[in-house]
Amino acid sequence: MGLFDRLRGDEGPRVAFFGIDGVPYSLIEDNPDRFPNLTALADEGSAGPIDSIVPPESSACWPSLTTGVNPGETGVYGFQDREVGSYDTYVPMGRDVQATRVWDRVVDDGRDATVLNVPVTFPPQRNVQRMVSGFLSPGVDDAAYPDELADYLDGIDYRIDVNAKLGHQDDKSEFIEDAHETIDKRFEAFQKYVQEDDWDLFFGVFMTTDRVNHFLFRDYEQDGENREAFLEFYEKVDDYLGRLREMLPDDVTMMVASDHGFTTLEYEVHFNEWLEQEGWLSYEDDDHENLGDIAEDTRAYSLIPGRFYINLEGREPRGSVPQDEYEQVRDELKAELEALEGPNGNKVADRVVTKEDAFRGDHDDIAPDLVVVPNHGFDLKAGFKDSEDVFGMGPRNGMHSFDNATLLVDEPGARIDDVDLYDIAPTILDLMDVDYERAEFDGSSLV
Repeated sequence: MGLFDRLRGDEGPRVAFFGIDGVPYSLIEDNPDRFPNLTALADEGSAGPIDSIVPPESSACWPSLTTGVNPGETGVYGFQDREVGSYDTYVPMGRDVQATRVWDRVVDDGRDATVLNVPVTFPPQRNVQRMVSGFLSPGVDDAAYPDELADYLDGIDYRIDVNAKLGHQDDKSEFIEDAHETIDKRFEAFQKYVQEDDWDLFFGVFMTTDRVNHFLFRDYEQDGENREAFLEFYEKVDDYLGRLREMLPDDVTMMVASDHGFTTLEYEVHFNEWLEQEGWLSYEDDDHENLGDIAEDTRAYSLIPGRFYINLEGREPRGSVPQDEYEQVRDELKAELEALEGPNGNKVADRVVTKEDAFRGDHDDIAPDLVVVPNHGFDLKAGFKDSEDVFGMGPRNGMHSFDNATLLVDEPGARIDDVDLYDIAPTILDLMDVDYERAEFDGSSLV
């Protein structure tokens, strides 16, 4: 299937991994005629829906996918995390990921890795042959290493991310156009470096798929006005992945995966508003917008997506819940979350997971005490400004799901049943014949 002879010596089998952020497997499975290349990869290799992680948010998912361990080991729990012993929060970046990335293991084995546009990798590492950081990075000049890569990306008007604000407009045409331009440049860069053929691991992520899903997924599932535009965008994704597959030499195994699934959004749930209305949370005054503005009598607060923290004595600066009441208070909150229903009468929570069941590791000191994994249709918010209503609707019409993430492996014998994101990193290493200790991962190899 390869068009190019390898320019380097034979140093073992290789892997090309392409991330398609937020793509549900059912989208591929239900549209074989529209997506012939992904369908062919599924038919000729191994493919199926897999689970994400708790919580199913990209900022936590990609560190776990690329390390094979849970947030208790990576130290990244979401888009916003809390400083230990403080109410200060921060946006996790690449330097905050405490576990070993799969490409670091490849480099430590004496081989080369090209890493392009992976979320939560800023600033770019300098131990790999080339890297441009992904989601949450500033401009390309700061996000690319080495300088030659930055110069090339500048020259083609490469974009790290789509302009998501365009998706807030009622008319989605400008947003859709921007999404096409963004993914065109992503493919142009991927194509160039796949054809360089000087790497052992190629790891690149198409993030624009997640953006399109956030603003057009209801149109797809409910036959809205932008359904055809949605499918046409994904036909381009399918075409680009098919062309990349054709470029790969015979010693390369191709993998395609998403970090979570997607579903139609019916209601946003403003959990800190709910906590305030239910007497769990209060603020020092009426002018509040940050976690640090909560009052001393607060018993619990929330961070996105669906993470709940008991305001615990000895852990939080102004903790109000005594240590000996922790279990009782947490059980009470868990029961109320499990009982919460939306305006449509559906339960908000598919399940409520305790920190002991979801997280373990050296960096679990900022782990949430509870995490709500939502039922389809509910998007979990947690701002600290007054929301007035617990349930509302914003500009997005699609949301992440824990189930129905995507995995395709160009290897007919790969195991796909009972798989989650933690299995991907050890699978890559096995496909590349890179040694590792099984106990280092929360997942296991699929080959």
